[in-house]
Amino acid sequence: MKNMKIGAGIATVAFLAGGAAAVATRAVEMQPHLLAQPAAAVTAAKKPLPVKSASPTAKPQARQMPRVVTAFSGGPSSAGDDRYHGVKLGTNASLGGWRPFPDDNYWNTPIDHIPVDDNSKAYISSIGYDKNLHPDFGPEYQGSFIGIPYIVVSGSTPRSPVMFQYADESDHELYPIPPNPPIEGYPNPHPEGDRHLLVLDRDNWRLFELMALRKQGKRWTALSGAVYDLNAHPNRPRGWTSADAAGLPIFPALVKWEEVHVQKEIRHALRFTAPQTQRAYAPPASHYASRNTDPTLPPMGIRVRLKSSYDIAGFSPECQVILKALKKYGMILADNGKPFFVQGAPDPRWKTDTLAELKRVKGADLEVVQVAQIFK
Repeated sequence: MKNMKIGAGIATVAFLAGGAAAVATRAVEMQPHLLAQPAAAVTAAKKPLPVKSASPTAKPQARQMPRVVTAFSGGPSSAGDDRYHGVKLGTNASLGGWRPFPDDNYWNTPIDHIPVDDNSKAYISSIGYDKNLHPDFGPEYQGSFIGIPYIVVSGSTPRSPVMFQYADESDHELYPIPPNPPIEGYPNPHPEGDRHLLVLDRDNWRLFELMALRKQGKRWTALSGAVYDLNAHPNRPRGWTSADAAGLPIFPALVKWEEVHVQKEIRHALRFTAPQTQRAYAPPASHYASRNTDPTLPPMGIRVRLKSSYDIAGFSPECQVILKALKKYGMILADNGKPFFVQGAPDPRWKTDTLAELKRVKGADLEVVQVAQIFK
């Protein structure tokens, strides 16, 4: 991830008081809610809405950091006698069919009915009409697992303070980091890799995401961190990053083995990368990671789908599950990287030969759905 930050400071951003995490509140520039418009509103638009710029004169307000939950308020453990409704503990554990965030959240909302954006051809061309879709996940390869792992923990997992380089755009509380956490690239994460750690607190249905996590002596450090209540709509202040370049959560966008092989359905949008992006972002993104103002480059946050006319009959059942999701939910541009690399969680049961079928899909087979707003 290339956040393109300049002059960011380092500060300790988590505290412990009275046996519970005390969440810091600090003054930052607070911006309006950046959730994507309801599908009906976007569909009704005859033309893309005009480009809007973030206001430099917005009145600073105190930002309330993500709440600390002391009793479960929803999610899997509120369902009947089976307290956790199939959500297991462990690395890349089963979610029992549960998905993060409300059903009407942008990650979980179909976009197959939304018109094509006027700039679709320019955006896709800049990434590459002849570039193929690439599954950026799989089994272990040369001592490291391919993809972005996650771990499901209990609410009793000890919390740790983290020191952030981008302290002014990170969420300030203690993070549940288990012993020997599955950092991206585990069991041998590359020293210069993205080193994401995604932790799902099953008891409190909260998500903790960290970027470039390292342990220095007894102290944890990271580039940035974000915390999400999975019962609510994720929303970061305009201009804020997260554990990814676009200011979005990572975990809800991952392709997971269980979705493909057990549930045989992916019910959320995916995430992908592009080599060059614009110095702009479209909600639900809240952050750009570029200095390039070329309007033909895609802004962070655009949503791309597989064209409805694309014939998937010749693909394996596993790949058809992924391709159907790309038609119905699409994928959101979330980071700088190689063209049309789609992220997922690693699993030793992935078959690389089967996943390689996805490379038959080219940029020319994709289209950008209508963008409601762009912030620069």
